[in-house]
Amino acid sequence: MDRRQFIIGAAWAASGTAFAQAKVSIAGLFAGRIDDRGFMEAGYKGLTAARDQLGVDIVYADGVKPERALLEEALRKLASAKPALVVAHGGQNNEAAKAVAAEFPDVSFVVTQGNVTGSNLASYEVLQEESAFLAGMLAGLTTKSGVVGHMSGIRVVPGLKGRAAFANGVAHAAPGVKLLTNFSGNQDDSELSKKIALALADAGADIIFTMLNAGRAGAVEACRERKIWQIGNVGDWVATAPDVFIASAIADSGLALFAACEDVAKRTFKPGVIQKVGLSRPSAVRLQMADSVPAAIRARIDDAARDIVAGKLVVSTQWEGLEFANP
Repeated sequence: MDRRQFIIGAAWAASGTAFAQAKVSIAGLFAGRIDDRGFMEAGYKGLTAARDQLGVDIVYADGVKPERALLEEALRKLASAKPALVVAHGGQNNEAAKAVAAEFPDVSFVVTQGNVTGSNLASYEVLQEESAFLAGMLAGLTTKSGVVGHMSGIRVVPGLKGRAAFANGVAHAAPGVKLLTNFSGNQDDSELSKKIALALADAGADIIFTMLNAGRAGAVEACRERKIWQIGNVGDWVATAPDVFIASAIADSGLALFAACEDVAKRTFKPGVIQKVGLSRPSAVRLQMADSVPAAIRARIDDAARDIVAGKLVVSTQWEGLEFANP
C-alpha cells in the first residue's frame, strides 16, 4: 500500500436530524487518489455529501493499489471497526469485497460500479455505458478523419462495458468510422497517457474518448499539442477545458456511493441486489455536449437518449476487436 489515510468526519450538529439519535458510521475505500479529478474524486464527494447531508460519520482509506490482496487488507481494517457500512468504490473491488464481506457478516458492504452480491453485500451501479454509447455516436458523427480513439487504464468490468458501449455507439451512428482502443494498465499515469494519446493522434484519430482518472492530464496535453478533440467521462470536462473537450460522458459515480449511504442511514438498504441508475436520471448520467456541436447532431443524440430510456434502443456492452498497443 503506497499511502493510506483515515479521516473521521465532523459530527452532524443540526438539531432535529432524523438520524441524531442513532449515529451511523460509514467507511469508504478508494483504490486510487481522492483528488484524481475523476472517478475516485467523484466517489469521495459522494461520501462527504453523505456526511454533510445525512449526518453520518465517515472514515475512509485512499491511495490503495488496485491489487486484490491490498484491497482485502484495507477492507478488513475498515470493517474491523464495525461501521454500519463499508463502501468499496469501483468494480476493481468486486472479488476483494465479496471475500471480506463473508468474513464480517454483521457489517453491510457495497461495491459501487460493481456486479457482486451476497447476504450482506450489494452493488450500486451508475450505467456509464449509456452515456458512453452517446459519446460514441457523437465521435462517429463529428470525426473528420474517419478515425476515433478510446483510452482507459485498468480492465475492470465497468471500463470494459464503457469501451464496448462507446464502440457500439460509433458503429451505430457511423459504421464506416475506424476505432482505435487502448487499455494502458494505469488510470493515473499522465506520462503514459500522453504517449498513448499522441500515438492515437499520429494513427489518425481526431477525437479521443478518455476513461481515465489522474492520467487524463497527459491526454489533455496531447490533444492540445495535436489540436484534436477529446470526450471526457465521469464529470463535466466541457466546462473545465472547453478548448479540448467537445463533450463529456457524465456518469456520476458519487451518486451511487451517496445512494448506498442514504439507504443504510434510512434503514432501507437491501443486500443481495444490484441497484442501477441510467439516463432516466440525467443529473447522474448524460452526455454533456459543447455548444459547438451542430444542432442536427445534437438532435440525433437526444433522440437516441430518449430511445434508450424508453427501451427502444438497447446499449450493448459486448465488443470484440483488436486493440491499440501501448507505445
